[in-house]
Amino acid sequence: MDDPLACRPLPAPRGHPMQGHKHRAGNAARHATRPRLPIADPASPAGNAPSADGKPLRCIPAIGTGLHPTTVNTREAGSLASKAAQESVAMTAPEPVKWEIAGTDVAVRLAGDRQQPALLLIHGFPSASTSFRNVIGPLSQDCFVIAPDLPGFGGSAPIGQPSFAGFADLVDRLLAGLGVASFHLYLHDFGAVVGLHLATRAPHRIRSLIIQNANAHESGMGPGWAATRAYWDNPTPEQEAEATRHLTFDGTRDQYVGGVPADIAARIDPRLWEADWRIMSLPGRIAMQRRLVLDYRSHFARFREIADYLTRQQPPALLLWGRHDIFFELDETLSWMRALPRMAAHILDGPHFLLETHPTECTALMRAFIRQTEGQR
Repeated sequence: MDDPLACRPLPAPRGHPMQGHKHRAGNAARHATRPRLPIADPASPAGNAPSADGKPLRCIPAIGTGLHPTTVNTREAGSLASKAAQESVAMTAPEPVKWEIAGTDVAVRLAGDRQQPALLLIHGFPSASTSFRNVIGPLSQDCFVIAPDLPGFGGSAPIGQPSFAGFADLVDRLLAGLGVASFHLYLHDFGAVVGLHLATRAPHRIRSLIIQNANAHESGMGPGWAATRAYWDNPTPEQEAEATRHLTFDGTRDQYVGGVPADIAARIDPRLWEADWRIMSLPGRIAMQRRLVLDYRSHFARFREIADYLTRQQPPALLLWGRHDIFFELDETLSWMRALPRMAAHILDGPHFLLETHPTECTALMRAFIRQTEGQR
């Protein structure tokens, strides 16, 4: 019987930024058999990695985007998988792999020693785990870093009925397969919607919150949300067209540089939004994004529940905020500070995608915060 955790190469989808790199495909063919990546409890006699429903997860080497500081091809991914089998080895470089979870291929970047506290990094729209490429390495010195691509983003396959709650279900299964009981949680944009589902479902699992341009209060939703809120109230085709006008190449670019001062925008690599648009242009992806725009109203409806969670639990928290965010009002930061009065807050001269312009500053703040938090546990 085939090993349920055996890694197998997955060809690049049509339109993927790595399509046409034939040498990558050749490497994948030569390394079709991969060693098991041990992600379950080492004490498990079977060594398998069951998901929350008891079904095993399968590991598949993921395909890169060409935007990583260190390119990881399929040969290197296999090598890293072998190294991961040695529990004493601390991984410090991103490790792109794919896991088959509930029939969906989910791409994940893993780095660091599994014995360290876990750190879950969840990206926003329209990016993927590549948005963490400049911080995963340093953060892995202190944590076991887990950075998935949400379904339909980056290297992850879409799911039939996309919703943020459904995304949280898949991430929860991934964490179960990795044997992660508790974790520091990074919240950003769409990733905040997913992460706050995890936090409110099981507050005891959250070691801390790292909040980076993440919306959980009505104060953060300014005039730019008018068309979206009208669509939520009256989801007609006409209202949908207005609320989803950003789902174009120009709209994708503006996620990064719209309204950002020129000197700061110049520090952001155009290949980021070009790669995002290539993924969004794959069959069915725009329709998926339209569904998520509508489903975001479920997040809005949970604001009171989220506020209650924050009031009751008061998790240790760090806020990092790019002040030139064209999506979330700066008043959002005050709401977070009122909800978490002991939270350290840093407002930086950066954009919505703060890690693109201030990775060094953010990394230093996150590492110091995690070390302090762990020291107080």
